[in-house]
Amino acid sequence: MDSKQRPARERILLAAHDLFYREGVRATGVDRVIAESGVAKLTFYRHFPSKNDLILEFLEYRHQRWMACFIDALKRQHDKGRPGLQALVPALAQWFRSGDYRGCAFINSVVELGGVLPEAMEISRRHKQEMTDVIAGLLPKSRRRVQDAQAIALAVDGAIVRAQFDASPDVALKLLDRMLRALQAQSN
Repeated sequence: MDSKQRPARERILLAAHDLFYREGVRATGVDRVIAESGVAKLTFYRHFPSKNDLILEFLEYRHQRWMACFIDALKRQHDKGRPGLQALVPALAQWFRSGDYRGCAFINSVVELGGVLPEAMEISRRHKQEMTDVIAGLLPKSRRRVQDAQAIALAVDGAIVRAQFDASPDVALKLLDRMLRALQAQSN
């Protein structure tokens, strides 16, 4: 569907998504979102009474979109013969190597917003917990499954940040793979 044919709310949200992710939440003003979405200022404020409302909606949208992509990438890797944790690094590599990669929108938002918008912090916590739950699903059942998933999720976040500032994501991916292999060897 052509972006001009989309409902105004959707156009605003998509424009905000692209701008907030690419340029940052604080660096992107409402006027820029309005211009990119092609709506009138009154229309914008009818759908989003404040920038904070838009930020929260962006984070919810990004969460749904990212989780669906993450789960799909893991499934594709599984279908290629990479079961369990073997799917994680190649799935992340697809994202890290995408042309629009700019790290984790949730980590970036927490850094940008700090404690200014507690609701954003809560959405980010929920996002990270759901990511951890998906990772736990890749692990064999054990009494340490939850703790291992939390450790892996922490390592994934570190790899996300490292891939964001290195010239190439290769170092981050290799280090994450090394950590995962060490964890698996310890579990055996």
